[in-house]
Amino acid sequence: MSTRIPTSTSITESAIIDAHLSQVWHLIKLPNFAHFWSKLAKSEAVESGVVSPETDVAKWTFKDGTVQDVKLEEHSAIDHYITYSIITSHPALTYTSVISTIRCFAITSGAKEGGTFVQWSAHFSSDADAGVIEDARFKRKEALADLVGKVVGRGGGK
Repeated sequence: MSTRIPTSTSITESAIIDAHLSQVWHLIKLPNFAHFWSKLAKSEAVESGVVSPETDVAKWTFKDGTVQDVKLEEHSAIDHYITYSIITSHPALTYTSVISTIRCFAITSGAKEGGTFVQWSAHFSSDADAGVIEDARFKRKEALADLVGKVVGRGGGK
């Protein structure tokens, strides 16, 4: 009998940033994540052709030594979102796959008008356990807090 705890394999975290959409959106590029995310030691574009000539891949090197190649799956400069997947990880992931999306929305009315709403979701394969999901939730919350800090001048990544 399995002792695995049933869990949702999707998460969504969000933040409101007191800055115009354009100030936030320019940071949401896979090779630039180390500019705001304090857990990353380095983020850089990988030469095209690693997967295929038309594929955009970034290498994320975390401060704990984890290295991941992250593939841009979808990008919209019109709707302000990116979708990406992890294609390699050292050490290896304990689950089969994850696909994540970051969306930025201009706040157009109310007390936060002129600000930006940022939503970061992830959809994991069914073999991801509760620990993986909670770790991802924590990391996204932390990264969003770093993004807020970077945009409004309180630190973040590099």
